[in-house]
Amino acid sequence: REAAVSALRRAEVVASDETGVRIEGSNAYHWVFRSDEAVVHHAAPTRAAAVVHAMMDGHRPAVWLSDRYTAQQGHGERHQTCLAHLARNVAYAVEVSEDPVPLRLQLWLGSVFSLAERVTNLAASTLSAKRRTLDRQLSDILSAPSRCDLTRALQAKIGRARDQLLVFLDHPGRVAITNNECERALRPAVVQRKVTNGYRAMWAAAGEADVRTVVDTARLSGADTFATLLKTIRA
Repeated sequence: REAAVSALRRAEVVASDETGVRIEGSNAYHWVFRSDEAVVHHAAPTRAAAVVHAMMDGHRPAVWLSDRYTAQQGHGERHQTCLAHLARNVAYAVEVSEDPVPLRLQLWLGSVFSLAERVTNLAASTLSAKRRTLDRQLSDILSAPSRCDLTRALQAKIGRARDQLLVFLDHPGRVAITNNECERALRPAVVQRKVTNGYRAMWAAAGEADVRTVVDTARLSGADTFATLLKTIRA
């Protein structure tokens, strides 16, 4: 675990997410922090930014990737917000509203996702041109008048996140546009919560987090899960 945490504190790009768990009969959280070289799981009694501060120990990566939750903000030099979360908000608005703005936002996000798939194959000049086009289109969408409360709330939400939407274009191939990897890393914790209703002791939650840290970090290099566990137990 110490090696994984050390690698995380050197990383230029870090993604993070968290999910609720029960520990000792109280609400608590299972956090995950991910970089190219490490996946660190951490059990904590709180969802506050203090958890991130303690984990990163003063290190500020070039880019932090997460959802828009307040405690996940301000930990990197720049921030790429998870576009999958925004896409779900937009999809809901398209479904329940007849206003044209949500559909325009959905099409705009579709263009961003399409560009992300090709980002490593395009020249810097091409990316700059496409970014200017996307910025211009978004300005038009966010300034479009609407009588729909849901649309106006969506415009305001995306407007607040505007400087976090296209950061991936400045780091082609190094910054994802969704936090799916962290969400996948948290799924075992979600299953554990549903099956057992939590942990009876903090040491148990911390111990499982340590095991998942070792296993998930080893997987990044293609290591076998069972062999990794066996090596850890014998150490």
